[in-house]
Amino acid sequence: MSVELSRARVWIFDMDDTLYPREQGVMRLVQERINTFMMAAVGLPEGEARVLQKQFLNEHGTTLAGLMANYAVDPEAFLHEVHDVPLDSLEPNPDLDAALRRLPGRRFVLTNGARYHAARVLERIGITGAFEGVFAIEDMDLVPKPAPATFRRFLAAHALEAEGAVFFEDTPRNLAPAKALGMTTVLVGDGHGHEIGDWVDHHTLDLLEFLTETALKEAA
Repeated sequence: MSVELSRARVWIFDMDDTLYPREQGVMRLVQERINTFMMAAVGLPEGEARVLQKQFLNEHGTTLAGLMANYAVDPEAFLHEVHDVPLDSLEPNPDLDAALRRLPGRRFVLTNGARYHAARVLERIGITGAFEGVFAIEDMDLVPKPAPATFRRFLAAHALEAEGAVFFEDTPRNLAPAKALGMTTVLVGDGHGHEIGDWVDHHTLDLLEFLTETALKEAA
């Protein structure tokens, strides 16, 4: 039995590509809009704008953080523009909703996405009611994961202790500060080709399977 999961009473989930499979394509649509915004904001052709956007992701955690550090951009306009995508490809998941509701304790979403994007995605999947709250990029004061201060801000906002909390995320580096604070970490998906370090406690390719076959059994 995993001691960490057996004692867990706080369950924290990234949203995009974590609470639904990457293959459903929402982030691909968001990425297309980010590319369009980047080209207009920095005045570069598509190829060069893509390279710069990846650099911003690596150095700042999100494209928006990189743009704000280097260019005069309106963060509200960016968030609305890039997240205003159709969600037709997202599949409702009542089984996931049921599994989430069975987790003992408190449940939250911690996302670098915008509030209204999170609301739309959770509603589309049918899991809004499974969570006590959503902590989005606006709540982070636009300082995204993996900044340790953002995790501390989230914990303080909800009067939570890191010990006894489990954090689910599809981006490996975002799990590192959570682990350093004392959370149990679960990587969902293949890690997007990035290093999967020793800060990852559990790794699953299927969130629902992990919740039903591992987390719920061990937390019982």
